Amino acid sequence: MNHQNRIEGPNEYNVLGEALQPCSDDPLTGFFRTGYCAAGPENAAVHLVCIEATAEFLAYSKSVGNDLSTPRPEFGFTGIVPGNRWCLVAARWLQAHEAGKAPRIHLRATNRKVLDLVPLDILKRYAIDLN
Repeated sequence: MNHQNRIEGPNEYNVLGEALQPCSDDPLTGFFRTGYCAAGPENAAVHLVCIEATAEFLAYSKSVGNDLSTPRPEFGFTGIVPGNRWCLVAARWLQAHEAGKAPRIHLRATNRKVLDLVPLDILKRYAIDLN
């Protein structure tokens, strides 16, 4: 990722209890479009899970009404393609998990607030960055 113009990270933590790491700045992601899956002030944002998109997940997501792959230039959205990292709404990730279609995730860039909805042991099964 190119962090040259990146906004500094929020004072938030990931699911491992460490400082929240950036998810993606290309495409720029997060509810606040800072590159982080930040919950923000008063924990208002729910785009908490840093995923790595796959064709299977994008097709599934579109089939349940959450089209992430179609560009929407009027909103400055270029569309997600397989391999992109993206801050996904936690409930959408859980829905995909329950359907057997959940994408892999980057734990260090996944906000700890997701633990209110999904247990860490489930998240770890999908971890890309767990040593």
